[in-house]
Amino acid sequence: MSGRNHDGIDDEDRGPLSDFDYDSDKESSVDGPTLEPRLGVRDENGQDATPLLASRAGALNIDTSAAVSEYRDRNRRPSDSKKVVAWRDLPKKKQLVVITLARLSEPLVQTSLQSYMFYQLRWFDPSLPDSTISSQAGVLHASFTAAQFFTAMIWGRVADSTWAGRKTVILIGLLGTLLSCVGYGFSTSFYQALFFRCLGGATNGNVGVMRTMISEIVREKKYQSRAFLVLPMTFNIGVIIGPVLGGVLSDPAGSYPDTFGKVEFLRKFPYATPNLVSAGFLSMALLLCWLFLEETHDALQDRRDIGIILGHKLTTLFNTLFKRRSTSAAYTPLHSRATSISTDLEMSPVTPRNSSEDVPATKKPTTKRRYTNRLPFHRIFTSNVTLTLVAHFFLAFHVGTFNSLWFVFLSTPVYNPSNPDPPGFTPKLPFRFTGGLGLPPRSVGMAMAILGVIGITMQLFLYPRLSSRFGTVRSWRTCLFLFPIAYTLLPYLSVVPSTTAPPSQKTGAWIWMAIAGVLFIQVTGRTFALPAQTILVNNCTPHPSVLGTVHGLGQSVSSFARTVGPILCGWLYGLGLSHGLVGGVFWGLAGVAVCGLIASFFVREGNGHEIWLEGDEDDDEGNK
Repeated sequence: MSGRNHDGIDDEDRGPLSDFDYDSDKESSVDGPTLEPRLGVRDENGQDATPLLASRAGALNIDTSAAVSEYRDRNRRPSDSKKVVAWRDLPKKKQLVVITLARLSEPLVQTSLQSYMFYQLRWFDPSLPDSTISSQAGVLHASFTAAQFFTAMIWGRVADSTWAGRKTVILIGLLGTLLSCVGYGFSTSFYQALFFRCLGGATNGNVGVMRTMISEIVREKKYQSRAFLVLPMTFNIGVIIGPVLGGVLSDPAGSYPDTFGKVEFLRKFPYATPNLVSAGFLSMALLLCWLFLEETHDALQDRRDIGIILGHKLTTLFNTLFKRRSTSAAYTPLHSRATSISTDLEMSPVTPRNSSEDVPATKKPTTKRRYTNRLPFHRIFTSNVTLTLVAHFFLAFHVGTFNSLWFVFLSTPVYNPSNPDPPGFTPKLPFRFTGGLGLPPRSVGMAMAILGVIGITMQLFLYPRLSSRFGTVRSWRTCLFLFPIAYTLLPYLSVVPSTTAPPSQKTGAWIWMAIAGVLFIQVTGRTFALPAQTILVNNCTPHPSVLGTVHGLGQSVSSFARTVGPILCGWLYGLGLSHGLVGGVFWGLAGVAVCGLIASFFVREGNGHEIWLEGDEDDDEGNK
């Protein structure tokens, strides 16, 4: 990193003349206004606003006073940092699209099986009571995250290593989830299903690694509110599509007897169909990642990648076959951000390119590394890292438990006064009541899809603007107040009037308006909390060499919380059903949300590079 600095102008602001040596005796004799050494003018996109050419033999006579004045005025504008970054402004959008598709395939699998899990467990053993099935559903839901808890940090370390990298871990995770999905669909007992769920969790550390890759692709803080919204937004898309697919495709022989009732395969494996469809999505995501996802690890970006090379050849072949190739000459700026700036222009018969993401892997220039040493593991746990992970635990605990209990509560039979369960029970509001909504798989899928519709709408139009206005930490803390309210109100859905009498499912406008109202509160909190929490975990990283490890730690903490929460609260939910206190577990969840709110006041936003080691280079882009 250069230590030269002139008139308060950093190296990041150097212009195209900054690498020319100025002879003060010669340059001072030039007529007209002179240009301050090392002061360059750039436009809002970081490009040179004054393309200058110079020669030692000739005199330099360029009027730059207006451009320099405009540059200084622009630097003094306080509103620039408050501008809302649009989606089109994000860098390397093609890479973000690939990551988005890879992430989308996984919530499709998870939310698809949630819509029919209660009925699948009943199919395994029809003699089990509802309270036991609820406990099994909690165990089955938590088994995936339990396996992730033991392996997520390991996958984070593997992603940080120079022999594997980020892309390898993501490909392994997608393949493991694919095998798990197929096996789960053909399971015929609870323990078979439990094994395949554990297999999928043990091989999947993708969420933490994907967050690491997004952080390395988008280093400027002004883009983080958009970039880190990609993963939660894809989750909401999966929440919309997955439950509908699961509800429509599960048990087709029983749901559509006239059409599929005589198909032996569908009668023998009634829940294989939605899992085979999910496996198809995972296969497509696996192929796209292998062909088009670029490695972001600093030490591995120049390594030969057969998948990228093949993907580029296939893209070229596709363009040759289906598109008219352009032969017009254009110039491509040489990739010289980290080296001395050249004034040469490379003439080539291709269209102009604005980022290095379109350059074939075999032609990429050597990437300048930001660090040469790796931070020891024991130095990762600074006070801010620890406090951020504690707050992360509370958030993951109640959000993950809600996701587990929500579909169970929707599927739980309605309380029937003529045949009460427990026997002889009489409801006494406001606390003593029991029962669920009794919705079938298709209605469960619709109710869960409401989650996704509300979430993605706010993520697209509301979150980036409010996050930009109030900041990450402030908006995060504010939204945490919503969770206790949502969890307190949620169990009262079981006493909302229905247009049909028990034991039929809850129907009518009142129940659906009540569902939408409670979900609006919960999803609003989640919309702001999850991406903000991801940003805080990312920025609390003490050194960029352990970024993948910190995200792995974050995923391990999240997985542990999402394991303990569903198992414990699934058991408590079944206990509440059998004792006429179905709301107890949800009110306990509200208490956990309050603990998370209190913990948030001890968290601060870091800069991702608080500890400096020998050989570190300043990452100016990340601090913008």
